[in-house]
Amino acid sequence: MITISLLLNIVVLVPVCAGMVMNAQWARQSDGEKSPARGILLSIYFSITLTSLLLLAVSRPEAAAALLFVQIIYKVTTPFTVGTFKNPVVISNLLIAGFHIVTLAIFLQTLRD
Repeated sequence: MITISLLLNIVVLVPVCAGMVMNAQWARQSDGEKSPARGILLSIYFSITLTSLLLLAVSRPEAAAALLFVQIIYKVTTPFTVGTFKNPVVISNLLIAGFHIVTLAIFLQTLRD
């Protein structure tokens, strides 16, 4: 499951980062116009992408679990910081957080066994 969660990060974030870099219309609609805040968000997304790639290469499940935990926190808090549950980025964040929660729960269960 950890591998699937890391692949999910990559599959979702590569096009998102590309759209932000190319200033695509859909990126402007979902993440706003170019701004320092959007640049910071791009840096975070890029970091998650690279970290996911690295963790696939080195197979460190504990480190992957820590990455997923951080993602779960920021994704679950997004509707409150954005102020709505209706934004498409918020919705996708919540769906991905749900997947990562299942992954983390399974991983933690394997540690107990």
